[in-house]
Amino acid sequence: MAARRPEVSVIPVVVIAALFGIAHMLTNGQYGFHRDELQFLSDAQHMDWGFVPYPPLTAALEHLGLQMFGLSLIGLRLFSVLAQVTVIVVSGLMVRDLGGGRLAQVFTAIAVALSPAPMADATEFQYSSFDFLWWVLIAWSVIRLLRDDEPRWWVAIGLFAGLGLQTKYSIAFFLTGVLVGVLLTDARRYVTSGWFWAGGAIALLVFSPNLAWLIKHDFISYHFLQGIHARDVNEGRADGFLRDQFRINANLFAAPVWLAGVFAYFSNRRYRMLAWMYAVPLLLFLFAQGRFYYISGAYPMLLAMGSVVGERWLHSMRPAWRVGIATLLFTGVSAIGLYAALCIVPFASSGPLRDFALRRNNDLREEVGWNELVTQVAAIRDALPAEQQDHLGIVVGNYGEYGAIALLGQKYHLPRPITAINTGWLRGYPQTPPSTVIVLGSSHKRADELFSDCRLAGHSVNAWGVVNEESQYHPDIFVCGPLRKSWSEVWGYGPEFG
Repeated sequence: MAARRPEVSVIPVVVIAALFGIAHMLTNGQYGFHRDELQFLSDAQHMDWGFVPYPPLTAALEHLGLQMFGLSLIGLRLFSVLAQVTVIVVSGLMVRDLGGGRLAQVFTAIAVALSPAPMADATEFQYSSFDFLWWVLIAWSVIRLLRDDEPRWWVAIGLFAGLGLQTKYSIAFFLTGVLVGVLLTDARRYVTSGWFWAGGAIALLVFSPNLAWLIKHDFISYHFLQGIHARDVNEGRADGFLRDQFRINANLFAAPVWLAGVFAYFSNRRYRMLAWMYAVPLLLFLFAQGRFYYISGAYPMLLAMGSVVGERWLHSMRPAWRVGIATLLFTGVSAIGLYAALCIVPFASSGPLRDFALRRNNDLREEVGWNELVTQVAAIRDALPAEQQDHLGIVVGNYGEYGAIALLGQKYHLPRPITAINTGWLRGYPQTPPSTVIVLGSSHKRADELFSDCRLAGHSVNAWGVVNEESQYHPDIFVCGPLRKSWSEVWGYGPEFG
């Protein structure tokens, strides 16, 4: 690359990131908790060094959020917003460190902010929100490592890698790309550096509590995630992997920019390592049939390099052409971003904007109906004779129901739910078997197989009439007698996922 330019102020990037954060803070309280958020919240009440579906960091942040804000949508989603605000700022820093000027910084910040994946990651509390952040911080650390030839950046890379492994196991694919990039480029010189090995040791140290938990539980998460992956492939959730790299992981109109970034990384001897950090996980997830968003965290580093190259290309043109092309790019990215925001961001809790978003966004539909479900269960409980209420259990069939009963049900003094779903299986079954159970998330046939004397007692409905997973696939609520088998026999089948 050419000699490094004088560094320009990142204040415009910080302003863009702050506006992004404020917009999400103002809109994140419109609906309710997503079923995934309810799972994190319920796990946050039972802190451990691991959970069946994922490592512990996301639930630990949710535990902190509960202590700080209680059951506040805006408060509990603050960490996701801050993560994506940081992503935008670091994206601008990557541009600066690659030698880009203000135009490239501002374009990258806007393109990242108006890409569907980070936008969605700021609207809900998901482990993908933080997985995205660690990918971006690792990429920035690698850029600083290579720009300054400063091996001490391996300490930062190791720290972010360890935090990533404590967030989502799929970051191992990205770390594979880091290792391949080291071995296939001039960066292999760092293998003999003590800082390289110190970074690896730090990553292992940060990850070690969860690794010990996995060993103690016979790597239950690995076997569980194999089942999840098989389900995703069978249901077509892994379809469209390459298409959605363009459509969702990055702003569609910015595709020429990030593609230019890929080419520029491969063409540049100093920064070629970052090209492998994209290509390796992309190919691994493609052949393993992973879901498209597993690699979303790689796109800010591509947009950063592509913006630097594009800015230099524009400066070689006549002023009229330069202004015209830049205007077209900013306008196109803004138009695509506005449409994505209308689909993703919960701008309104009523009216045309709400209906537009609900028709196009399955995740928003999964935020609807949980309060009504818990109210319905409480009403069914209250209608039972006193002797049945005294020995009552609530059995749920998916983690959304578990979290809703465990958290929202506290208002009605509902008993802790019983489930063999996900980490609920590790929490076990009641030592004193309930004589009456309310059953959610089950068909009548399945309820009859497990329990005696089942009768339909109600339905899962929501005030907006939204068709979502709960109302479409798990609408019926049953009251049943005791379990036909022993609880230990049912638990012997191992954890399910739902």
